[in-house]
Amino acid sequence: MSGKLQKFKANASALTLAKDAQKILMHNEKTVQYGLVLTKEQAVELLETQAHEQRYHGRLEFGEGPVGKLIDAFADSPYITRQNYADTLHALVETFYYYKNETEDKLTDDELIEYMRKFFNGSCEGSIELLSSRELDSLARALRY
Repeated sequence: MSGKLQKFKANASALTLAKDAQKILMHNEKTVQYGLVLTKEQAVELLETQAHEQRYHGRLEFGEGPVGKLIDAFADSPYITRQNYADTLHALVETFYYYKNETEDKLTDDELIEYMRKFFNGSCEGSIELLSSRELDSLARALRY
């Protein structure tokens, strides 16, 4: 590949990432009322986590993907604080993609996020570990068998 083409692709990729990060940051307008705000760097890192998880799980999606939906769904959680907000979102993105595959796409993104929210705020009391290893694992097994 020529140097010019590589440079063009890198610039296009950076522009797309910046645009998608801006979309993520627009969710701050809603989450600020809960004391939760992402920085531009955190938004970019979330998009990078999402891209990694998509590659790892063999998925292809464009744009902000489920990140914005996860932000909206979990913004009012009593278990998410300003201190753990970005880390929790990273863990939720990872959990989302893992269980998207484990449920064999039998749930829409919105349905999976709603189950995640219900369990996280309910029986898991804010524990990602319980959400993943107990509740969503049981749900995935039930859907597969």
